[in-house]
Parts: sequence; C-alpha cells; structure tokens
Amino acid sequence: MNNRQIDQLIDDFLIKTARGKVNPRVQQVTVRLLGDLFKAIEDLDLQPNEIWKGLEYLADTGIAHEMGLLAAGLGLERFIDIRADEADARAGLQGGTPRTIEGPLYVAGAPVCQGVARLDDGSEDGKAEVLMMQGTVRDEHGKPLPGAQVEVWHANSLGNYSFFDKSQPAFNLRRTLIADAEGCYQFRSTMPCGYGCPPEGPVQQLLNQLGRHGRRPAHVHFFVSAPGYRMLTTQINIDGDEYLWDDFAFASRDGLVPAVKKISDAQQLKTHGLSKPFSSIDFDFTLYQERSTLPGSEVERQRARA
Repeated sequence: MNNRQIDQLIDDFLIKTARGKVNPRVQQVTVRLLGDLFKAIEDLDLQPNEIWKGLEYLADTGIAHEMGLLAAGLGLERFIDIRADEADARAGLQGGTPRTIEGPLYVAGAPVCQGVARLDDGSEDGKAEVLMMQGTVRDEHGKPLPGAQVEVWHANSLGNYSFFDKSQPAFNLRRTLIADAEGCYQFRSTMPCGYGCPPEGPVQQLLNQLGRHGRRPAHVHFFVSAPGYRMLTTQINIDGDEYLWDDFAFASRDGLVPAVKKISDAQQLKTHGLSKPFSSIDFDFTLYQERSTLPGSEVERQRARA
C-alpha cells in the first residue's frame, strides 16, 4: 500500500465516518498520527505480533505509571523544551535561566514557607551531607522580584522521592518558598542522589533493548513563578556526578550546573548549627515577562497531589 492509498484509508476511517460534532484540532492530530503510524507499519513491514506487542507495551507502561519516564527517556520531554526554546528565540527572549524537563515526580500542595525553609525531616541527619542553597529571583533586566514563588523538590540520599516512596513523609524534601522583599530564597536540605528507572519496569526493559542505561544525575527540581512573568520549569544538576552529561532524560544543560562549595569554616558551621562540613550552592533565577505572542508557560498535565 502506498502513501496515497493510506491517506485515502485514513480519510475513510476518520473523516467520512464522522456523524456528530467534530473537534477540528483532535481530528487533525489523530489523522496525522494515525496516518504516520500506518505508513511506518507499511515501511517497516511490522507484523501483527509486533503491533500487538507494541500496544501491550504501552498498556503495561501505563499500568506501571511509567509514561512520564518513557517520555523523558525517549527524549520527548526534551524535544518539547527545544521547541519552547526556539519559540523564545523567535520572540527575542534571551538571557533567562534555561528551562529543562519537569520529570514525573512533582507533587502538588507542598507546604509554603516565607523566604527560608528546611526541606528535610531530619531522618538522614548524620547520614546525608547537608546542602544549603540560596539565591535571588530576578526579572530579565536584573531587578529582584519580591514575593516570587520557588517550588523545590528532590530525591533523598537513596535517590527516592517522597510521596512515591512511602517510607518518607509525603512532603519530605518538597517546599514552596516565597521570596523575601529582596527577591531572595534560601533552604537547607540534604544532598540528593541520582536515581535510575525501576530495573524490572517497562521503560528500563525498552532501554535495555536500545542499549541504553536509565540513570539520572543528582539534581534539584524547581518551578519558579511571579505574577506577570512566564513560569520557569527547570532543575540544577550537582557538579561532579558520574551521569552529569550522560542523563538518560537529556535534561543536563549549560547554565544549570552551579558550583558546589564545600564549607568547613567554624564560624559558618556555628551559624548554621552544624558540626560537620556542608555543601553550599548559590543560584539565581531569571524570569521573562509574559508575552501575549507566546503560548502559555505553564504546562497542563496530570500531577500527583498528596
């Protein structure tokens, strides 16, 4: 069957059979994707067993709640960001904090703190290195943004995220910080660890077939927003991690690998009430003002809520 015949078949299946009110956008997308799928089946001579195994794989991935991992691991989520970067460039936006993927492990409703917060519940005291992170939220002209919202979440020292890891309190290592009058935020936490896809899960099974690992470097996620400004979805990666530039989710980017300072000064330890050296990261966020010519910056997708 050639492409013209397939196009006619899709028209017969999806256009001519319409009897009720049609959503033009849904119809347009379905026609295109199904047509491309049919052409791939023809070009690759996919056999019925292969087609049904593919459908079963997608069903299994959904049951395992790994569709978010699949989107990250195949580069789909990074591709979405690339397109958004291109739209920013066409609009003349430059100099803001780079965006990168959200990933599948955000949980809505984290406790709100004013300016300063401790993210961890203390259960890893003496086991995990303390991390202090601080900075300022600014606009594209360098002006601080008082009251900006900084949502932060990351894994513990075992690479596990609260809510999904039921051994942790639901909002451990998750907070929403409101920047102070100078646009500053600060938090104390523990140094995160990288993680990998569940080894027996469907995403890792596919990655194995593709000869790829499923590891991520240690990182900290952020949503940063302020009224009248475009929401920023980003993360910083911990410098020195083995997988820093070999992230299975393709999320590592220049500008998102800040220096990690090792603090052992006695006075600073005393100030923070610590007896052991800790790590410190300085990182400022730069937000763009809203532009009516650009699509909305907040992505609508299903997210967990504790």
